[in-house]
Order: sequence, then structure tokens, then C-alpha cells
Amino acid sequence: MTLLRRRFLQLGAAGAVASAVPRRASALDYPTRPVHIIVAFPAGNASDIIARLVAQSLSERLGQQFVVENRAGAGGNIGTEVVVRAPPDGYTLLMSVVTSNAINTTFYASLGFNFVRDTAPVASIGGGPYVVVVNPSVPAATLPEFIAYAKANPGKINMASTGIGTPTHVFGALFMMMAGVELVPVPYRGSFMTDLLGGQVQVLFGPVSQSLEHVRTGKLRALAVTTATRQAVLPDVPTVGEFVPGYEASVWYGMVAPRSTPVDVIATLNREINAALAAPAMKARFADLGSTVLAGSPADLGKLMADETEKWAKVIRAAHIKTE
Repeated sequence: MTLLRRRFLQLGAAGAVASAVPRRASALDYPTRPVHIIVAFPAGNASDIIARLVAQSLSERLGQQFVVENRAGAGGNIGTEVVVRAPPDGYTLLMSVVTSNAINTTFYASLGFNFVRDTAPVASIGGGPYVVVVNPSVPAATLPEFIAYAKANPGKINMASTGIGTPTHVFGALFMMMAGVELVPVPYRGSFMTDLLGGQVQVLFGPVSQSLEHVRTGKLRALAVTTATRQAVLPDVPTVGEFVPGYEASVWYGMVAPRSTPVDVIATLNREINAALAAPAMKARFADLGSTVLAGSPADLGKLMADETEKWAKVIRAAHIKTE
């Protein structure tokens, strides 16, 4: 019995080692089949465009297809949950709009997941600057003039947004608190641009890429960018913080995986994403979109995720922003 028992234990140990070897090898050989990158917003959205740029580069660099899949809905929560529930093997990734995920953590009272806890940071991707634009009918050529006009007309200026709790709304809410003005948020399920150009809504805190052409043609007036520094694509437009000290609001993008994804897989993805972002052609394409490249380690992205979650939680609570 003793010999049989010893032989059984030896076989069991050998089996455990054998089963571990393929898992280790698969991590080192990654990827061996197509990888799906989930975008939690519709096709044509900035995060979708950026995801496809990165996916194309990764496909070329790693010799496997990286497929972008749109799973829009609930402010990005549907697509995020798809990734959170996916097997942690590196074959399902999320192109996270980090700022949206951070806002949703506090904005939605009950989610089936915790963005920071249930995901593994892979690599930061870039930043998407926002700009404050007004319809030319608004009698303000500068941000200080707009603040003065808004204070003289409380509750009479309509602010377009893509929905309550989205960055276009929350960035405006932060501005209202810090500048001491009262704007009327007008959420849209679809595009608001027609109404903004027509003057039915008068102001927008929106992506530079969305408004840039209208600013260049004079159909909209750019008052300030929401980032901490001025943007090369709008070099003569000041920052909000130059007139409202301490104001800063940016949208950040990053690649994340399900929690417990092997560290070897994450290291491979981080290395290849950073190499892709370093290419001059990629930087130029980001610049065309009014975005900036932000390379970094998984730890850098993890810190950004935590910092953004803490920052926007304070804004949402202070502004009493709640779901409709």
C-alpha cells in the first residue's frame, strides 16, 4: 500500500507539472489565435477609431489578428462587463475610455463589477482633449466674457451633452461649480451638433475632434480647452484653468484585460503597444484626431484609473449628479 500510494503521489505531481507547462508556454507564445478588443461605444466614436489604429499595428507586430468589436450601451458599462466576465487569457481586451469608466463607478449606484478591482491594466494609450465651444450667437468672444454673460443670465444657457453622467455633462458640471455659473444641461441620445450649430443649444464641453472643423470654418467659437495645457491643434485657444484656477478635465484611453490575466501576456501587450505608439505615423494620426499619445507601464495606467475614479467621484457627489 505504501509503494502504491507513493507511486500515485508521484504520478499526481508529474501530472500537475505537465498541466502547468502548457499554460506557461501559451503565455510565452501569445497570441496563438485572434484577439478581440472590445470598444464600449459605437463605431466612429473616438475610442473606436483609436482602437482600430492600435489593433492594426498589433496585428502587424504580433502576427495575429486583433479584431475590434463594438459593444455599446449604458455609458460604456455593457462593453466593460463583457471584458470583466471574459476568461483572463489575454484574448479579450477592452479599449477603455478611462474617464467614462471612472465616472460610472460613482454615477451608477449598482454595477455588476468594480472597474479598478476587476480589470488588469495593460497600457495607457492617449488623451483626448475637450474644448469649450459656443454658438456664434452667444455674445462672448472669450471665456471670461462667457462667464460674465452666464452669471447675468442664470439658467438661460443650454449646454449640450451626450447624456447625464457622460464626460460632456460632468466636465460642464465641474465648470459650473468652479466658475459659479448655472447652465442648463440638455442630454441627447443622438447627435446634438445640428442643434448646436442652429443655436437651440448654445455651449458644449466636447471632444476637440468633434468640433475642430466647425471652429475652423467659423460655425462655432472656441473659448478654451479643458486640459491643463494648451493644445497644438488649437494653439491660440487658452485653457479653462487660465481663468478658472485649478480646472482640468481630460478624457484618457487605456487598454485593460480581465483581472488575473497572466503577467507575461500583459508584458507582451504593453511592450508592443508602447512600440506602436512610438511610431511617427501613429503620433501623426493621433494629432489629426486632436488626441495625444500617452505611453506607459501597466502601473502607470493603474494609477491613472485610481486617480480618475477618485477625482470624478468628488465632482459627482458635490454636483449631486444622479441617473435619470
